[in-house]
Amino acid sequence: MFIPLHDANSLKYIKVQYVTISLIVIDVLVWLVTGVVSTRSFSDAAVVGLGYIPAVVFDFADLEPSLVLVPEDATYVTYAFLHGDFMHLASNMLFLWVFGDNVEDALGHFRFLVFYLLCAAAGALVHGLVQPDSEAPLIGASGAISGVVAAYFLLHPKVRVWVLVFFRIPLPLPAVIPLAFWIAQQFYMLVVDGDSGVSWGAHVGGIVAGALLVLVLRRRGVPLFDRTIVTPKAVRHVEAVPAAVEDAAARPSVPPTHWGR
Repeated sequence: MFIPLHDANSLKYIKVQYVTISLIVIDVLVWLVTGVVSTRSFSDAAVVGLGYIPAVVFDFADLEPSLVLVPEDATYVTYAFLHGDFMHLASNMLFLWVFGDNVEDALGHFRFLVFYLLCAAAGALVHGLVQPDSEAPLIGASGAISGVVAAYFLLHPKVRVWVLVFFRIPLPLPAVIPLAFWIAQQFYMLVVDGDSGVSWGAHVGGIVAGALLVLVLRRRGVPLFDRTIVTPKAVRHVEAVPAAVEDAAARPSVPPTHWGR
């Protein structure tokens, strides 16, 4: 088990990861409203009305009209903005903060938002297919975050990521090591622990969706598997030209600066 802390992976196409930051802000605000400043009854109503309930979506059960807040199909997305407690929220937002900016960079702002929501929907769908008669609301951004992790894995497996291994040992590792382990763990847990309180199905659905969507939504020319590794623009230091040779034709030629990682 690991916790991501930081990746040395600069942005290449965008200046600021507006969508990633906005998603984090929205999730935090929703958690504050539904989980901190609200009453218990309000919080429960939000979970039931906005959470994804497979039995309701697949017509095995009906939700009381007074509890319906959005159309059933909308809960494929709304559930991803609710979290049960602070650690649930913090873990998801940390993964989004570390990995989301580079996926947003590779896709572009609008396509990243579409990507994120589709991964959330795919997570809910697979959760529903695994437990179609479940009446327990599914909440949390884990399905969408799993899609982000899968996309990052395909885009930047060679990038060094600082992680806390076993929650206590800080190590800089190529992203392929912790992310491959994490992805494999989700599939393994779905098989051996499919009925637990954690929706491994949502994680797997998000992973599969993220891996497929990044193939078609990434910007033209953005490579997979770090075939082109890019770092911030290098600065070349050129010796001062003597006053006697300030003529443009006499100045030493300076090689063009390349973007490289």
